[in-house]
Amino acid sequence: MFPDFRSPKAYVSLILLAVMFLVPLYIHSAFWTNLFVLLFVFSALSVAWNIVGGYAGQLSLGHAVFYGIGGYTATLLTQNFGISPWIGMIAGALISGVVAVVISYPTLRLKGPFFALATIAILEVIRLLVIHEESWTGGSSGISLPLNIGWTWMVFREKFNYVIIAFSLFLLVLWVSWYIRKSRLGYYLIAIREREDAAKAVGIHTVNMKILAAVISAMLTSIIGTFHITYLTFVDPASAFSLDLSVQIAMFALIGGLGTVTGPIAGTFLVLPIAELARGWLSGVGNGMHGLIYGVILVIVVLTIPRGLVGAFGPIVEKMLARLPYLGSPKAKREFQSIRSEGHVLQSNKPVLKADNLFKNFGGLRATDNVSLTLNENEILGMIGPNGAGKTTVFNQLSGFLMPDKGSITLLDKKGHWTSCKAPDKFAHKGLGRTFQTAQPFTGLTVLENIMLGAFINTPDRDEAEQIALNVAEQTDLLSHINIEARNLTVGGLKRLEVARALATQPKILLLDEVMAGLNPTDIEKAITMIRRIRSSGVSILLIEHMMQATMALSDRIIVINEGKVLTSGSPREVVENPAVIEAYLGKEYSDA
Repeated sequence: MFPDFRSPKAYVSLILLAVMFLVPLYIHSAFWTNLFVLLFVFSALSVAWNIVGGYAGQLSLGHAVFYGIGGYTATLLTQNFGISPWIGMIAGALISGVVAVVISYPTLRLKGPFFALATIAILEVIRLLVIHEESWTGGSSGISLPLNIGWTWMVFREKFNYVIIAFSLFLLVLWVSWYIRKSRLGYYLIAIREREDAAKAVGIHTVNMKILAAVISAMLTSIIGTFHITYLTFVDPASAFSLDLSVQIAMFALIGGLGTVTGPIAGTFLVLPIAELARGWLSGVGNGMHGLIYGVILVIVVLTIPRGLVGAFGPIVEKMLARLPYLGSPKAKREFQSIRSEGHVLQSNKPVLKADNLFKNFGGLRATDNVSLTLNENEILGMIGPNGAGKTTVFNQLSGFLMPDKGSITLLDKKGHWTSCKAPDKFAHKGLGRTFQTAQPFTGLTVLENIMLGAFINTPDRDEAEQIALNVAEQTDLLSHINIEARNLTVGGLKRLEVARALATQPKILLLDEVMAGLNPTDIEKAITMIRRIRSSGVSILLIEHMMQATMALSDRIIVINEGKVLTSGSPREVVENPAVIEAYLGKEYSDA
């Protein structure tokens, strides 16, 4: 996967990278050489942090732990065994990867501020351990790096060599970040950041993905840490395991634009030169002035452009670039094969989903009371009942979001084997898709990218996922909105997008939770046609719906839930004429009338 270097955007990016490298070469000054080394180092650190903090949305404020591990590993290997820092860089990255797994497995299950607090605590614990092991770490006094000159030892008299290494490492980290963002992993991480439950519903193992992001971020941070500490020729616990450093690299990403590829670079190149120039100009008077400058810029950005520099101005720049003459041959319009199917698929009595004797209690409330149901192949089974009857609780158990206290759920998987699952992502992989009562789109992504998130369950290839997404968009009447951000869709569009995302997983079974709620008559008509089309493609459907007219028109059978129990089931006519159903919906006086 490589960028299209013929596009104006790619040309501008290459020009900017070339300028970044050539400026310190042209300006022969120790101050500017040092400044650009710092710019490349802190940009790389912020880009690496952004993989876990921006893409995955996990606010790590103890990320300097990996910076310190890289620096200490290389320094100790050089000092004690005469091993080159280049080898120490690799060793430190591997150790950081292992440490990231050990740290991430428990902590990434935490929500909200608790994860951030846990990372700070881990950083402090490791700092204290390094201080305590004075015999080999040098304790709080730190260690000086042996000053062996040459590329082998990464120590030079000609300072521009540091610029070359710093720029090369910066390009490496930037490429990894870009590659992740454009890959399946990047889409998965953004989905987790925005709506973790919806991510699970399309088959994403959220914990594993977050751990993978943390490991990649940790290893890259360690590599940069090794170089920077070698450049400084000294390492001590206070600077290597610094909370200030962790906050600083996170702040650069926040100012530039969290979750964007170039945001951390923009934030670093805006803030760091101002702070360093102020520190140089003010000398001793300005000691600590850089911290004040960081804080002022951060407050201004948060109050005025909360999406960061790239989030706010990126679309404007892209529009300007789009007006430039195209510098390469235009891409051919992507062709896709229509999968519309209006034909009738015969029902069978072959079950594809079975729930037996489900019980679920929430404290003293029995939400599900001995519920059993069967969904047959190519069938639309409607589930109705009064508000609070327990329908969504049953749905959540059928899709793995709730585990029943008693009972079992089995489904016929894509290979034709009966199986049971314990987690939502496992249900999705076995061929069960679902929507949510309240639409849960990934609002920062386009309609196409939302649907691709479902398609990625079957392929890691972005182009193939896009092809599947286009097919599904055509099936769900979303083709005209394909490049619109999901946040800009109408309620009807959001409901269809939920269905499309689930459909892109290519399920055998589809659970639809009130997909017609809040829709106008036109959108309801579209929804009914869409559901019939989906069934005609060979998907079995279980739907909850309060639109009784639509439910009666669509369903082959109906099951009625009341007070957590199955009240009755049968054909639409049998159910609607059942006195017990009339009483549950309208009251006993209506059933007696």
